Amino acid sequence: MEVRDARVLLTGASGGIGPTIARGLAQRGARLVLSGRRVDALEALAAELGAAEVLPADLADRAGPETLARDAGAVDVFVSNAALPADGQVDDYTPDQIDRALDVNLRAPIFLARALTPAMVQRGRGSVVLVASIGAIATTPGSALYSATKFGLRGFGLALRQDLHGTGVGVTVVHPSFIDEAGMFAESGVKLPPGAPTRTPRDVADAVIRAIERGPAEIMVAPILLRLGTHLAGIAPAPVAAVSRVMGSYKIQAQLAEAHRAKR
Repeated sequence: MEVRDARVLLTGASGGIGPTIARGLAQRGARLVLSGRRVDALEALAAELGAAEVLPADLADRAGPETLARDAGAVDVFVSNAALPADGQVDDYTPDQIDRALDVNLRAPIFLARALTPAMVQRGRGSVVLVASIGAIATTPGSALYSATKFGLRGFGLALRQDLHGTGVGVTVVHPSFIDEAGMFAESGVKLPPGAPTRTPRDVADAVIRAIERGPAEIMVAPILLRLGTHLAGIAPAPVAAVSRVMGSYKIQAQLAEAHRAKR
């Protein structure tokens, strides 16, 4: 479907890669509804973009998704971008912290899609874009909780796509890899091994636009070698995990977990 003049609800717009996605959509003529927790950041972004609406929401609040869906009203496109890092060992999380990760990363996208897609189906057009992660396809040490939420999001998106087949409503799952400049990885300050390439927030924004306009099932935003490795890990997880450990994945994930501890 066309991005121009489409009314797009974007969650996670107040930080990370959200503003870059918003700018990319605005450049294509979308009518944006920006949601996130930080009202000041949302209002500043809306002022920069012009006519964007602002709907603050805390998706960790059990009532948050349904309230946001009600306030947003009819939208043509739902881009689920809000997420928490959830790195580290599961036994290092409190029950409340586990619930918060599940609520933001998985429950909220499900509830929002449930609330927003019936009107899209009724109109015979629409798009749902779920920003997941390469952690939805392959696991690494110290990512059990994060991967659980992203594997779940991927499964939900692919199955919802089948449920909506023939209705005019598309569903695409976008899988970013390590993103520099902004977002969870960039904000952590963790360094990858020499020669390990990253992608940019603009690459993710371009993938979101491609998802809306072309409607593929999945888009991976990753360098070619990482894409191949991720697909291989999905087929043969045990041997790929062994190689990953040798290449220092434990150390990187431990650093990410410590950097993200305050966001739990």
